[in-house]
Amino acid sequence: MPYSHHSHSGEFCGHAQDALQAIIDAAVEKKMQVFALTEHMPREQQDLYPEEIKAGHSDETLLHLFRRYHTEACRLQALYASKINILIGTEVDWIRPSSKDFIQNLFSNFEFQLFIGSVHHVHGIPIDYDAKLFADARRLSGDSTERLFEDYFDLQYEMLKALQPPIVGHFDLIRLKNEDPDTSFVTMDGVWQKIRRNLAFTVSYGGVLELNSAALRKGLQEPYPNAEISKEFLGLGGSFTLSDDSHGINQIGSHYREILRFAEAIGITEISYFERAAASKDSRFPGVITRNTAVSGMQNHPFFTACKAI
Repeated sequence: MPYSHHSHSGEFCGHAQDALQAIIDAAVEKKMQVFALTEHMPREQQDLYPEEIKAGHSDETLLHLFRRYHTEACRLQALYASKINILIGTEVDWIRPSSKDFIQNLFSNFEFQLFIGSVHHVHGIPIDYDAKLFADARRLSGDSTERLFEDYFDLQYEMLKALQPPIVGHFDLIRLKNEDPDTSFVTMDGVWQKIRRNLAFTVSYGGVLELNSAALRKGLQEPYPNAEISKEFLGLGGSFTLSDDSHGINQIGSHYREILRFAEAIGITEISYFERAAASKDSRFPGVITRNTAVSGMQNHPFFTACKAI
């Protein structure tokens, strides 16, 4: 402890800040033990974000940028091997059923040690970018927030079945741009049943949910996933890991004290983390294993001394 299994840099992500090497330097300075590099995968032309279109990107330039990222990540992993456990990965975006072929092609051309499976789009529209695009997606769900939530978790289920990601990214991201981002899912029976289905499937193949502190950084009361989802997953025997979803130096390890308090409050006693080793439980990622560490005592890690303000 501590670890972050989800990060981005301004060098390879248009809505982030700071060069990748500077971010790793900061992670070392903050006494991070494991730091996963998970830049967004390149996407098809129709799925570019407004910021990417404004910057003049195309599907081809995003692929070129991703190649540069992978090359730099490999260089930095070797350079910092004695200082920090760096894992090279990517955050995949499941947008529609055809995403499977695109993602599998990516996996065929790049070597990763893990990946994060995420859903950022519903009906092909980004649901975490701004309130307008969230409303546009909701209109295509019959102008119903509850139906939009159901559509989101159905897409997530498609992704889980097709990819079986080792880490499921910001499980309930769909609530971020909702008018009430801290609303309860349990009160929506159809939504809650889909959530429980997705959690059970994640447990069945050994997937891990990230406790993602970005939600706290963005003003939500609880991290992703929220307490009711986390308790349900815990009751099913599910495992959790830590992620800051950092988009720059200042966000590394952000709100981790709150994350630990949250974990203890809902009864999480162990946190899983990934690291390189001789053995592997997932044949797709040889040389990577999952270990567990007790939540109790984490506050005494040198990370919290180095990062007094977080």
